[in-house]
Amino acid sequence: MSLNGSAYIVGAYEHPTRKADDLSVVRLHADVAKGALEDAGLSKGDIDGYFCAGDAPGLGTTTMAEYLGLKLRHVDSTECGGSAPILHVAHAAEAIAAGHCNVALITLAGRPRAQMAAAQATAKEGKGGKAPLALRPPDTDAPELAFELPFGPATQNLYAMVAKRHMFEFGTTSEQLAWIKVAASHHAQHNPHAMLRDVVTVEDVVNSPMVSDPLHRLDCCVMSDGGGAIIVARPEIARQLKRSLVKVRGTGEAPKHGMGGKIDLTYSAAAWSGPLAFAEAGITPADIQYASLYDSFTITVLMQLEDLGFCKKGEGGKFVADGNLISGVGKLPFNTDGGGLCNNHPANRGGITKIIEAVRQLRGEAHPAVQVPNCALALANGIGGALASRHTAGTLILERV
Repeated sequence: MSLNGSAYIVGAYEHPTRKADDLSVVRLHADVAKGALEDAGLSKGDIDGYFCAGDAPGLGTTTMAEYLGLKLRHVDSTECGGSAPILHVAHAAEAIAAGHCNVALITLAGRPRAQMAAAQATAKEGKGGKAPLALRPPDTDAPELAFELPFGPATQNLYAMVAKRHMFEFGTTSEQLAWIKVAASHHAQHNPHAMLRDVVTVEDVVNSPMVSDPLHRLDCCVMSDGGGAIIVARPEIARQLKRSLVKVRGTGEAPKHGMGGKIDLTYSAAAWSGPLAFAEAGITPADIQYASLYDSFTITVLMQLEDLGFCKKGEGGKFVADGNLISGVGKLPFNTDGGGLCNNHPANRGGITKIIEAVRQLRGEAHPAVQVPNCALALANGIGGALASRHTAGTLILERV
């Protein structure tokens, strides 16, 4: 079943906070839900489908439905990290096409930055005790832990492994990766909510402290609180609302893992999710006018550009150089809100903001300095997990109609 045209995004909202000292996680979810409903011109009584992932507290969909006062006939708690909201849009379109719901709400929210600050303050004051629950290692019997934990895997060194391999295989340089951060900073300067608004240079990036060779501090995303929400609706409902129409034209999802030891660090699961989305949409990468790409690290962006077909494998470094991702300058404007590298990365899950900025671009509501003229086709891609171990990619192609 093709999802092309089966559903429309009618509401989108991003929480303005970047550090939520006085807001609970459930309150953040509620705030973004309210914002998305107001953006769509709907009420909570119109919602009959709800989607969230592991960032939602308690029993997830059940806890949030009770807190928000929702009467639902369809829920989905698919969990795949930062790419979950992109999969949720696809799953919402599937549910709508199957008649399981008419209007679906998707929320994401969290406060890791505030929690970390509180934990550090407690430690500094010498109060002792256990760290807050959200900061403790999860109690799990995941089968990979016994084989991986002895080697000390961390998010930054897992992505550094991928960057190092890409450099070895294709001659990619730190300077080329730095151009991705430079482009993001050029966009973030126009976003009053962005955590890092200063424009940086290639030299600034490569001269920033090394975090995990070859990734420097400015190759890494920010850590923020906040969140966002999306509302997906049946086409006939969308056409009745006073909103620009944003059609779900193509979707794709795919996991990648160790595959029994057949490990190749030179590609991501986007190499599988991307072609699925383009095939459903009936277009090619050359048709995309704006791209929201998951940017936990600069290497994450470069890998997606290659795997989604914007350039050939191994040519990502050349593709991003000299400002090719800067709106108004380059061939493919990306992350015009500043992305995770400069704007925000709420709950350490950046997928929701990728959808929101793509919707802004298609509606013509991005900042005038970064708005893509007559933007009609946009792509949002998420990576949930770690490129060097296991992750899920979600690809979403949206169209203004």
